[in-house]
Amino acid sequence: MEFQDFFRFPLEDLPFIVLALILSFTIHEFAHAYSAYKFGDDTAYKEGRVTLNPVAHLDLLGFILILIAGFGWAKPVPVRASRFRKPRTMSIVVSAVGPLSNLLLGIVAIFIYVLLPVTGWLDQASFGVVSAIDKFMTYLISYNFLLFVFNLIPLPPLDGYRIVAELMPLRIRYKMEQNVQWGMLIFLLFVFIPPLRRYTLDPILGLGSSLANEIFAFAMRLL
Repeated sequence: MEFQDFFRFPLEDLPFIVLALILSFTIHEFAHAYSAYKFGDDTAYKEGRVTLNPVAHLDLLGFILILIAGFGWAKPVPVRASRFRKPRTMSIVVSAVGPLSNLLLGIVAIFIYVLLPVTGWLDQASFGVVSAIDKFMTYLISYNFLLFVFNLIPLPPLDGYRIVAELMPLRIRYKMEQNVQWGMLIFLLFVFIPPLRRYTLDPILGLGSSLANEIFAFAMRLL
């Protein structure tokens, strides 16, 4: 078995993948922590999570797994909704800003990617530099649109589940919380069983690629 076989991605692309994932995860978790702090919950702030330092947000095991298995996680941001002035409304916002931060980062990355050749800066760069920038921007765009769509899936422990739970009447929400372990089991089955993933997660995640392509085409038309 070769060293390459341990990784889900091309080994030569690993530095660009790692950098893109670190940036994407950091922005996502920072958005959760910062919004919760602004709404009156200082739990994440006291734990040093209101920061853009990746060390505060990355989970080593979760990060290694995403490189090996294509699925992983960052450290969840601790949130006490009871400290919010409007707990349910503000909880929805705190949950939503994580995926939305990835969408925004993906859109910004697309426009940077499209505008770079226009500036003429790349004309002075070597082939190696241009290739490196191209790979990094491609992964950065792809992962952020994927994270945007993925995290809105309404299954625990994803942000989409928290948003849906907060929108439900209290009686239904209570039943959802009682059965959260079954939701997590369903989620894991969708992730790790290829036939199930092929007809569930894969089509959903494909929406991220479609959205990225539409925005890329729009950005190109603006030139």
